Amino acid sequence: MGLSRTQPKPIVDAKWLHAHRDDESVVLIDTRASDDYWGGHLKGARHLDPFPFHYYDTGPRGTAEFRAQLEWIFSALGLTGKETVICYENDSGMRATRVLWLLEWMGHRRARVLDGGIRALVNQKLSTAAPAIRPARFSTAPREEVGASAEYIVERLGRGDVSVFDVRSDAEYYSERVRARHGGAIPGAAHRDWTEANTPDGKFKTPDELRAEYEAIGLRADTEIIPYCQGGYRAAHAWLALRLAGFPNVRNYWGSWAEWGNRDDLPIEHPVRKE
Repeated sequence: MGLSRTQPKPIVDAKWLHAHRDDESVVLIDTRASDDYWGGHLKGARHLDPFPFHYYDTGPRGTAEFRAQLEWIFSALGLTGKETVICYENDSGMRATRVLWLLEWMGHRRARVLDGGIRALVNQKLSTAAPAIRPARFSTAPREEVGASAEYIVERLGRGDVSVFDVRSDAEYYSERVRARHGGAIPGAAHRDWTEANTPDGKFKTPDELRAEYEAIGLRADTEIIPYCQGGYRAAHAWLALRLAGFPNVRNYWGSWAEWGNRDDLPIEHPVRKE
C-alpha cells in the first residue's frame, strides 16, 4: 500500500529542489540550530529551529497554548498556508520532520521535507545572508487527525485497531536511561529506534524497506499507529517514515514520554531485555 494518489508526497529530492527552488510559491525553512544556520544555509532560506518551541501538555489548555504559539511563529515567518514549504536540515532528521509535522498539525497542506537534507545537494553553495521576511497571517484549520493526546491513547490502549510505537533508544525503552519521573514504556508499545528508518547517507529508506521492517515488529497498515519518543521530535520522524511506508493512519503523540513519564496517573510497563 502506498500514498494515495490524491495525497501529495511529503518529501522532495535534490532534483526537485533544483527545478523548483526559484518558484515564487516555494519557501525554504532551515530547521537546524542557529550556529549551523548562520554558518551557511540555502540561499533565501528562513530559519526555524523547533527545539526551543514545544509543549508537553496535550490537554485542552496545553494544546490551545501550543497552537497559539505556532500561529504566531508561522505568521512571523511570513507563511500563509498557501505556499509550498520545504523543510530541511543536514539530513532527513528529527528537526525537519518535526517542523513538517507542526505545519500539518496546524493545517498546512503543502509542506515537504528535503530527503537527505543539505548532504544530498552536490556542490551546493551556501549563503550567510538572512532573507527579508514580511510577516503574514497564518490562517488554516488545525488537523486533529495527525496528533494524539495522552487521553486519546489511554482510551485506546489494548484495542486491536490501534498500535502504539516507541521510537526511543533501547536504553530509554528499557529504563536504562530515565529522562522523566518514571522510566518504562507505554503498555503494549512496539519498539524500534527511529534512526533505523534512515540509510547511512541520511535519507529515508525505500517504502518497501520501511514497510517490511515495520511489519516485522507487528505494525499493520490496517490499524492506527501512534509513535512517541521523549518530546515528539523523533516520533515526528517516525510519523513521516510510516506514511512513506504506506501506513495511512498515523498520529504523533507530541507530548510523548516527557508528559506520560512525568504523570503519576498513567499506566506504565517496564520492558526487560531478552537474554
